[in-house]
Amino acid sequence: MPLTLNGTTGVASPGGDTSTSLTTTTLTAASVVSTGTVNALNTFGFENRIINGGMVIDQRNAGASVTPTSGTYSVDRFKVFCSQSSKLSFQQNAGSVTPPTGFTNYLGITSLSAYSVTSTDEFGIYQAIEGYNMADFAWGTANAKTVTLSFWVRSSLTGTFGGALRNSATSRSYPYSYTISVANTWEQKSVTIAGDTSGTWLTTNGAGIYLSFNLGAGSTLVTTANAWATGNYLAPTGATSVVGTNGATFYITGVQLEVGSQATSFDFRDYGRELILCQRYYEKSYDIATAAASNTNVGRFQFNANTDSGGNISSTIKFAVSKRTAPTMNAYRLDGTAGSWVWFTSGSNGFATVNFEAQSTGSSGLYYGATTAWLPGAAAGHWTASAEL
Repeated sequence: MPLTLNGTTGVASPGGDTSTSLTTTTLTAASVVSTGTVNALNTFGFENRIINGGMVIDQRNAGASVTPTSGTYSVDRFKVFCSQSSKLSFQQNAGSVTPPTGFTNYLGITSLSAYSVTSTDEFGIYQAIEGYNMADFAWGTANAKTVTLSFWVRSSLTGTFGGALRNSATSRSYPYSYTISVANTWEQKSVTIAGDTSGTWLTTNGAGIYLSFNLGAGSTLVTTANAWATGNYLAPTGATSVVGTNGATFYITGVQLEVGSQATSFDFRDYGRELILCQRYYEKSYDIATAAASNTNVGRFQFNANTDSGGNISSTIKFAVSKRTAPTMNAYRLDGTAGSWVWFTSGSNGFATVNFEAQSTGSSGLYYGATTAWLPGAAAGHWTASAEL
């Protein structure tokens, strides 16, 4: 049969014929043709420095609506800041609108009142990007790189909106602005930001960059748009306040921050990889689709043991992913009650407080007071581990 290679044709005899002849050719470097942009910026590696930018992972709430206090997490890696409680609700896929093409999830935010912000009020969401994940930005030096922020957004409101990039000390800020032109319609936005040559930007496991999206900010927290400023600013002057309109909605997905002066297509990562990235900061014993503090046996941590002379037992929890730092641990009974686990023994059971000790980035020791000496049995319960920034 004819064989063609780089324009050269040879002939191979039918199978079984030991007199097969084949004309060969030698490939040289010039014979190999490469097309596309395989060596282009961001083709390889960690293109999007935002984790869970597609709002796919929601370990804490498992899709349930939350009305948070400041410091509460919505979907993984996106933390809420709100100086007043009960003004906003947050939910993965709130309102069940159709996401932009290619996306399956978004974070939906709804205003619960018409609140007029005071001079120091602040409302929004943010992600703290670990310093290790933006060290190549070289911010704070003469070689600071330009980056581009892009995202999909939909709101019942129109006008000028904004957010900010800040350093860990919140002493350097870049309030950015963008416009939502049509109500209740997904629009893709991008903002190009020249890297900051001033200030201190951590390149360790601390917070390298705080990236925030503003939902309402007081007069002391706003300044000129699209320029670096000294101080703590969350939005450009004149930005629309979502909390100012009762029932207003703000939906967002496809958040990406990358090196370069233009937005590229969203860096879709497989679900398993995205979950692993999130678990560096938060992990739980519960099934991924079950919210923490739920009433369930599924995923419980259980171990069999014999108490010591003081009626105490101990064990070790191994994390699926090494944490950013030694995490804060919380224990839950199987019915969701916080603080203790159940102790099973022949004919009876009881509850005891769990004390987590000697945590490392890879595991956590635990100390459990079953109270009765030399008693065989089993301890069971759930746990969460947070190493958030």
